[in-house]
Amino acid sequence: MVFVKMPASQIQFESQTKTKLNNIEAQQAVYAVTKEALDIYFEEHPTEAKRIIEKVFLAAKARLAARAAKDAVIRKGALEGMTLPGRLADCQERDPAKSELFIVEGDSAGGSAKQGRDRRFQAILPLGGKILNTERARLDKIVEFEELKALIIALGMGIGETLEPEKLRYHRVVIMCDADVDGEHIVTLLLTFFYRHLKPVIEGGYLYVAMPPLYKVTAGKKMKYVYTEAGRKKAIEKFKKQGVKKIGIQRYKGLGEMNPGQLWETTMDPENRILKKVNIKDAAEADNTFNMLMGEEVPPRRRFIQTHAKLATLDI
Repeated sequence: MVFVKMPASQIQFESQTKTKLNNIEAQQAVYAVTKEALDIYFEEHPTEAKRIIEKVFLAAKARLAARAAKDAVIRKGALEGMTLPGRLADCQERDPAKSELFIVEGDSAGGSAKQGRDRRFQAILPLGGKILNTERARLDKIVEFEELKALIIALGMGIGETLEPEKLRYHRVVIMCDADVDGEHIVTLLLTFFYRHLKPVIEGGYLYVAMPPLYKVTAGKKMKYVYTEAGRKKAIEKFKKQGVKKIGIQRYKGLGEMNPGQLWETTMDPENRILKKVNIKDAAEADNTFNMLMGEEVPPRRRFIQTHAKLATLDI
């Protein structure tokens, strides 16, 4: 009897091959058993079969969307190897921990912000008008939307399958919109976008909402910025107690009405500004409210409007 010693690599190969064959046979056996049972179940329960098919279809669309987004953003070099968006006024600082990005509503406010900022550590990205509602939008549609694409590129962390939170270029991302209904709408749209697609920005404590003043109250050479109606009344009463008779009130209907110096002093200067840090609960509430208002279910939307209509105010 002759014994032949086989190489270890060949033994390992044959072992792996045998294991794969066994796995294939096991899968075929499971498939044969389950297919017959599923065929019978689906014939007897067509509604459940339709629901399952719809879920499979949606999952397939999601995978295709993620792949399309990756191709559109990464393979074409939009995030890597190409310049940042032209409308972005980037900062000089390269340390994310020391860098800030202000997402500004409109070119007018964007112009004032670019002039009034501290360019050493503050970057400005103006967004033109309302952004896409991302609650139900596919990822490829989101990436194709120019305003959001510019934001994704500016942040530098990708999206979908390409998301790499450690590559975030700014550790303070500030949404800066007008203190009116349109501004609040844009804030809600952006919060929904971050909550649904860039949640690590919120989880890391990097997302903020700027609180611009509503009024400037002046009394002679004295001046005070106030952020609420109650603050306006309080400032007026204080000046009156000081014997001031002529009090001027300027209502800011938009950030674009402020000159660069005012915008810096009230909303961008780290020494004076008021920023609200966004947490997951805030973003989830905004997402739920927006989904309710823009969704297909009419009764919840009607109840919300009936409940809050008496609290609404008009910006005239």
